Amino acid sequence: MDSRRPTALIQGASRGIGLEMTRQLLADGWRVAATCRTPATASALRDVATTVGATQCRVFALDVSEEDTVGEAASDFAEWTDRLSLLVNSAGVLHGEDFGPERRLSQVRPDVLHKVFAVNAFGPLLVAKHFERFFLHKERAVFANVSARVGSIGDNHAGGWYAYRASKAAQNMFTKGLSIELGRRAKSLIVLAVHPGTVATELSAPFVPRRGPDTRFTVERGASQLLEIFREATLEDSGKFFAWDGSEIVW
Repeated sequence: MDSRRPTALIQGASRGIGLEMTRQLLADGWRVAATCRTPATASALRDVATTVGATQCRVFALDVSEEDTVGEAASDFAEWTDRLSLLVNSAGVLHGEDFGPERRLSQVRPDVLHKVFAVNAFGPLLVAKHFERFFLHKERAVFANVSARVGSIGDNHAGGWYAYRASKAAQNMFTKGLSIELGRRAKSLIVLAVHPGTVATELSAPFVPRRGPDTRFTVERGASQLLEIFREATLEDSGKFFAWDGSEIVW
């Protein structure tokens, strides 16, 4: 096990901002464990991993809605290294083939609530449960959940989007709780919630205005802004919620 180089785990690395964070960390010399539901179909991620080789990047199967796969990924990861410097939960769901964010109460569906909560809220908590042991060291480390400003209860002035808003609000509460509990055992661990802004990914694609310029951040910029927050964060920031520009968001 090589503990001399910083090691990151990016959960949800097959596309979008997770894939780009993986690329940027590898370019900076990090070792990266990249996870996704089905590595066999994640061609872009596999290409990245193949380019740098297995000593620097490994891809693990992990589906946050299936706890068994989270535990198996943690066991496989333990054969590679015994510590983490950074873990980012970047996977999230806002819409699917047969559902989208609710504009009114009549559109709320229990099956969609369960699906969205499983990925956005329960998933990061299960990852924390199984990967906590890799933070029980004395070196500085960051555990970060990619949240969204719409998950702020105090900042909700528009209503709607019930499943997504509430799942991110629940994720934020889990993040705050983790910052307290894990802080007792991992004294150098910084636990954060972060809002990346609106990034040009599949998640935001359906909501681009039909007229006018596309004002979304590129994935390159979105990833670099979050990585900068992780680099600059201190222990005093643990348990806080930050926007892409470093400003603090009210829970």
